[in-house]
Amino acid sequence: MPRSSARRSRRRWPFAAALAAAIAAAAVAIYLTWGQRPGDVVNSDVPFAAPQPAPPAKTRKKAPATVDWSLYGYNPQRTRYLPAADAPRVKPPFKRVWSRGVHGLTEFQPVLRDGRLFFIKIDGTAYALKASTGRVLWKRRIGTLAASAPAWYEGNVYFTTLSGRVTAMRARDGRIRWAKRLPSRTESAPLALHGRVYFGSEDGTVYALDAKTGRTAWTFRAAGVVTAGPAYSRGLLYFGDYAGNMYALRASSGSLVWKTHTAGLPFGRSGGFYGTPAVAFGRVYVGNLDRKVYSFSASSGRIAWTRSTGNYVYAAPAVAAVPGVTPSVYIGSYDGRFYALNARNGSPRWTYSAPGSISGAASVIGRVVYFSTLRPQRTYGLDVRSGRVVFKWLHGSYNPAISDGVRLYLTGRRGEAAFEPRVRSEAQRKRRERAARRQHPDARRHGRRRA
Repeated sequence: MPRSSARRSRRRWPFAAALAAAIAAAAVAIYLTWGQRPGDVVNSDVPFAAPQPAPPAKTRKKAPATVDWSLYGYNPQRTRYLPAADAPRVKPPFKRVWSRGVHGLTEFQPVLRDGRLFFIKIDGTAYALKASTGRVLWKRRIGTLAASAPAWYEGNVYFTTLSGRVTAMRARDGRIRWAKRLPSRTESAPLALHGRVYFGSEDGTVYALDAKTGRTAWTFRAAGVVTAGPAYSRGLLYFGDYAGNMYALRASSGSLVWKTHTAGLPFGRSGGFYGTPAVAFGRVYVGNLDRKVYSFSASSGRIAWTRSTGNYVYAAPAVAAVPGVTPSVYIGSYDGRFYALNARNGSPRWTYSAPGSISGAASVIGRVVYFSTLRPQRTYGLDVRSGRVVFKWLHGSYNPAISDGVRLYLTGRRGEAAFEPRVRSEAQRKRRERAARRQHPDARRHGRRRA
């Protein structure tokens, strides 16, 4: 090599090394800035409507003999909370009074109205059971694949299926009132109220249908797949999509009120909203596949807080203001933990480490929150104050619990079961006390001495 070329080559080496170092430093800076999973946020100025204190016991109305659970999520807000005042005796310990196998996966819990349970199993067969005995009243195949809960409204039950069909059936006998084919599949739990049926679909279309005829009242096209059932509050529908957007629409017209985009993954990417949201305290609560639980302002869509978990959050939340307990969001994650979060700021009140992933929604019935694990297939009841286990059932995979205020109804992987509180009579209590005194006649004397 000529001497002049060698000198030019030596001069280029320091420049190339510096350029490479600069590029590496820029790459590190970009990664540290954009490549990390965003941290959690808390915006304390987002309004929170604190629940009002319960009225004194002497002015409180007597609890009805039974209550209805007509919608997935119990009420249009999908809070999945049945207060203890409506179910004062539904608490552990329980005794099982009946069980009904259906020989196929039952992913979603039933709805309950007028002493009947309505649900659909994975092969598209819809069922009605007598709630007091578990007897099959009717069943009808309305699709080939289904993964949602129905809705009861004015004597009809509404089902959506992954076969791309929505069906209205007469609750009394299962007769089909009307059926409508859709351009895409749907697993969105329908919301039926005010004369309409609302649900989403996999092509991103959200529908409002006339409840009597099935005629389309309006449609809205979201940016991604909509698997969630919409929640309703104060004239607005709330739902998320797989493109990471959360929406509020006017239920009357389908017009957009607000849309919020999330970016909970590295490099500004979004996770998808799979589960149905819950609306309470002026907020919308929902889990995301980016491993976070979100709280949005119901009026503006502004993020109030986020709380990270260790894995996907497919589960829908239960939201409750149990008397004497901080208003809380109860939700499970695929990380195998069940979380009780402060509804105002997202801080953990307690967590419970379950033996498997949690995919389905929880329900708060009285002062106990119920949820299931996928593997092993178990259902747990935890005290809402402490997270202590107070109930366990060796069945259940997804969305386990509803109640009519008298019984607890649990959905296993392949069927339903009903439980009643195990209440001891006064005579039984006295017999147990006498038996205990006969076995330990000096227990009271020893007790005084130890005291």
